[in-house]
Amino acid sequence: MTRRRILLDEGVGETRGVVVLDGRPERLLIARETDVAVQALGAQVVARLRSFDRALGLVFLDLGEGADAVLTLRPDMSRLSQGRAVAVEIRAEARGGKGASARLLDEAVEGPPRLLRPGPSLVEELERFAPGERLVAGAAARAAADEAESEALETVYALAGGGSLAIERTRALVAVDVDVGERAGGEAKRAARAANLAAMAVAARALRLKGEGGLVMVDLAGRGHDGPALLAAARAAFAADGPGVAFGPVSRFGTLEFTIPRRRRSIADRLLGADGQPTAQTLGLRLLRAMQQAAEADPGGRITARAAPDAVAAAAPYLKRLHDRFGARLALAPDPACAPERFEIACQ
Repeated sequence: MTRRRILLDEGVGETRGVVVLDGRPERLLIARETDVAVQALGAQVVARLRSFDRALGLVFLDLGEGADAVLTLRPDMSRLSQGRAVAVEIRAEARGGKGASARLLDEAVEGPPRLLRPGPSLVEELERFAPGERLVAGAAARAAADEAESEALETVYALAGGGSLAIERTRALVAVDVDVGERAGGEAKRAARAANLAAMAVAARALRLKGEGGLVMVDLAGRGHDGPALLAAARAAFAADGPGVAFGPVSRFGTLEFTIPRRRRSIADRLLGADGQPTAQTLGLRLLRAMQQAAEADPGGRITARAAPDAVAAAAPYLKRLHDRFGARLALAPDPACAPERFEIACQ
């Protein structure tokens, strides 16, 4: 029987929520103090209609802060006009240079763009994934969040019984490749079938953890696939992502395609820059967590964190918060010789 647990790591500048399924991280939710409330999933906002693209059937909305959101035009929206105020709800957050997606709530509103009601809190979302479960905090939550963050950024995931799958996203889709590897036992066709069936559950968990959605294409191992069995396994594995998940048949090229609704920003969009490396903000928040952990472990010691200048600059605005909690015994030291993802914590 599957069991989900929920954990909450409240750090300086950032809160991370983790859903754990049978001991493995399944979802990672991140909320930062720099997040823009009108851009958050579930937020209800008064927006201004900035422009129309009637050829594509889209309306671009000024939310007041951040990038424009997109509203899909419907035939019953003929009264909408440029400059008009409308109430909308954010149905999918911005991602990869594309604005958030919204749905129309009310055309009879007035006034400038503004937040009407914030989206659900991170705690509310966690509780929705595991109703009735006790929320765990403290050191266990921090360890779980660190593990989830690390695993969410991985590419290759092992399959039970041998083999692996790799997950890589492109601008158009998320590609999943199943590899039999050195799976033991039986002839090749049976080994490929077992790997493909195992891959459905692993892919479902990994994609949830990564926060990836949209079009997904799975390149199955072997040939001559049992389409009905694979589709049944896929539907069961991705049931937690419904409603809205849609599957196509296994193609003659040995691929399985399906779509997962996009809702929150992916973890890669959250943590990484366009170059695929952690942003300065991500590194700065990691640095603060390390300093906090060191201060908790050594209540009387002086803590100096040496890191790359960009990471120190990102962490510096939050240092006073640590001082308020632990005293002025914590210090940041920029060091151009430090690699971007490495830092040193010295305790004296």
